[in-house]
Amino acid sequence: MASPAPQDVSIGSEMIRLGPFLKFAGVLDSGGDVKEAIIDGYVQVNGEIERRRGRQLQVGDVIAFEGRAFRVQA
Repeated sequence: MASPAPQDVSIGSEMIRLGPFLKFAGVLDSGGDVKEAIIDGYVQVNGEIERRRGRQLQVGDVIAFEGRAFRVQA
């Protein structure tokens, strides 16, 4: 099965960290849920599992979680 087309999420700047992005994009509701999902390896950035909440995302990065994909836009 092909990956879904990423949904663009405008962050209003050039950079955002992974944890806040997941909340901002509405992927997860709480910081605790974000922390757990990342630590457990359920979040991918550009096709690779990412376990750092503080990972800096740049415009164009694609974040995947539970079959959904989001692309960072300025």
